[in-house]
This record gives sequence, structure tokens and C-alpha cells, in this order.
Amino acid sequence: MDVALAVVAAVTVTALVAAVPWWRGRRELGSPVDRATFQTLHTASLAAPPLRAGLTEQGAQKAARHLRELLGSAALAITDGERLLAWDGTGDHHAEQAVAHAAGPMADGRTAVLGPKEVTCQVVDCPIRHAVVVPLTTDERVVGTLAAYGGDVSAGLIRAAEEVGHWVDAQLQLAELDRSRTLLMEAEVRALRAQISPHFIYNSLTTIASFVRTDPERARELLLEFADFTRYSFRRHGDFTTLAEELHSIDRYLLLQRARFGDDRLHVTLRIAPEVLPVAVPFLCLQPLVENAVRHGLQDRAGPGHITIIAEDAGADAVISVEDDGVGMDPERLRKILAGETPDGAGGPTEAAGIGLGNVDERLRQVYGDDYGLAVETAIGAGTKVTLRVPKYRPGVTASGSWPRDGENGV
Repeated sequence: MDVALAVVAAVTVTALVAAVPWWRGRRELGSPVDRATFQTLHTASLAAPPLRAGLTEQGAQKAARHLRELLGSAALAITDGERLLAWDGTGDHHAEQAVAHAAGPMADGRTAVLGPKEVTCQVVDCPIRHAVVVPLTTDERVVGTLAAYGGDVSAGLIRAAEEVGHWVDAQLQLAELDRSRTLLMEAEVRALRAQISPHFIYNSLTTIASFVRTDPERARELLLEFADFTRYSFRRHGDFTTLAEELHSIDRYLLLQRARFGDDRLHVTLRIAPEVLPVAVPFLCLQPLVENAVRHGLQDRAGPGHITIIAEDAGADAVISVEDDGVGMDPERLRKILAGETPDGAGGPTEAAGIGLGNVDERLRQVYGDDYGLAVETAIGAGTKVTLRVPKYRPGVTASGSWPRDGENGV
């Protein structure tokens, strides 16, 4: 089978690579064309994981051997335009020329075919006399080059090198999307932390200070609870945590709020199914819901308020709800805020609540898909109920481990 056609077949069905088992030595795969196609797919599947980290030296070195096998070339080089990231194959004395050979494709974004004039060599029996250098692009930017080196250049090799280059581009684009998604989630978590910081920390410290003289022991206990809460909220690692740890943090938050408002003013009901406690959930996905229930549901109402937190087992999912009997919100106004359409005259508690809910809703949809956003039931004077579902298991979603307790370095 022509090398170029084999590579084209691999690129065309890249999405199937991970699903195709390699039955080497177990059974016959039909005709030579079938075997060549499966060999190409298998080789491509080995090159993909290192490239999903982006165009790095370590990833390039791991992928280079498999990419050279796809092309059948004597040697292969990968550069970022300024330095050689990987060289695989014979004639490594040519490696120092790779960056110079990359200059043209880096500048104009076009494939370059180089001959003995550019690929100079003083070694008489060296098999390298020509090179095909293709640009590697991400978001329409040339970020590096891939070069196939050999004794001569055929139309098939040029076509194959360009197809492999396009395939590498796709892997780098996926890496960029993964990186952007991670940065977005980190930015959203920072936004949630900023939302907690100015309102809750000041009020908590003021409450603790009020007990220093009248009840020193309670002030000490509250200070430890405050330290526990902030250590968790401002930890530096992990996009996910367990539902148990998220609820533990919420328990500390509510304890501090009850100290502020008084036990007779804020009543809390928890109904948690033990089997959902180990479920991995996005970090700080429940805290904003409970904070909104306190700040925007109970703070402005007369008399005591009640918050109910329920986590139930629903087959493949865990269903969690946070409900208050507070002042509620205008559903239409909340809908516009969640949709990013700030109404005229908006602001204050309702808009802040909507921003917090919108942040959590967006994160849930990013991780699990649009079927897993927030469901909000509210009306003016009728309280608010926010419900979310998360899968008990989702590939790639795992809790980062336990978070530091008192006396541990968690920040």
C-alpha cells in the first residue's frame, strides 16, 4: 500500500483510532491493504497521547518515532521554529540543520522541499540528501515544523508528510482546547473565591471578634472553623473534590453564619444519602448556592429562615438541591442575568446571585454537557430552590484527594 494512502486513511478515521484494537499475532486481518491500514492506525494511536500535551520537547520526542514510522522516512525532525524538539532516525549529524530548514515554512506557512544544496553533508554514505518540511499550525498560527529526511523525494512522501502534519495539527488543536478549558475553569473558580472573599470573610471576622471578650472559648472554636473553611476555599490544587468534602466546607460556612445571625434566626436541614458522599463534583459548585440562599434568601427577610440541603441517589446520577424559604427572585430577571442579558436597572443582591448561579451552571455544562446545568425554581416572596445533577462516574472526573486540615500546609 502506498505510504501516502495509508496515512490519508489514518487521518480520515482518526476518531476511530482509540476504538480499534490491535490484534497483532492473534488473527489475520484480511488483505495486505487491510493489514497496512490497521498498522497505520495503530501507529497513529501511539503518537497521539504525547501530542495532547502540546508541542513540548518531551511530547515531541515520544511521538517522533511513531511519526517517522508512519512516513517510512530515514529520519524525522520536529522543531518549534527556534529549537530542535526531537530528532529520530539515522544521520543525526543533520539535526543541527533542522532549525535552519524550518525557517521557510515558519515564515510563509508552506511546505518546503529541500535538496542537497540545502541539506548539505560531507559523509559519503549518508542516506540523507533531501527533506520535506511542513509547517505545524494551531489557531492559524505556525507553531513549529515537522520534517521528513531521506535520500530522495517523491510525490507520495510530500503528500504523506503534509497529511501527517495536518494530523499533528489536530492533536495540537485538541491540546489547546484542553488548555483553554482548564484556564477557563480556573478563572471561574477564582471568580467564585472573589465572591466569597469580600462579603463572608469580613463578616466572619467581625462575628468572631464580638465573642473574644464575652465568650473566648467560642471565639477560638469559630476561628478554627473559619480557618478550616478558608483553607479549603483557597486551596491551590484540583478542579474536583468529593461531595463529602464540599458538604464539610458548607457545614463550616453555615456554622459561622449561624453564629452571626443567631441559631434561632437560621435553621438548616440536611438530608444526605451516604452512597453519594464519595461522588466527585466540581470544586466550589455548592458553596455559591448555599451562600446565595443565606445572603439573598434570608438576609433581607423578617424573622427566621430555613435552608434545606438534600443529596439523593438517582441511579447513575446524584441529585443535589439547595432550597430556602426567603424573599425569592423575579424569574424573568434571573433568566436574563443567567443568559448574560443584564436588565436595565439591574444590580444588587439579585444580580450577584445570578452571577454566582451562572458561574456554577457554566462549569457544570463544560464538564458534563448541557443536560447537567442548574434548574432554578423561584418567585418573589416564594423562596428559591436550586437543583443540580452530577454523574456518579464520568471519565476524567476524579477528586484530587483529601484537603489539608488544621496544622497542615494547605495554602
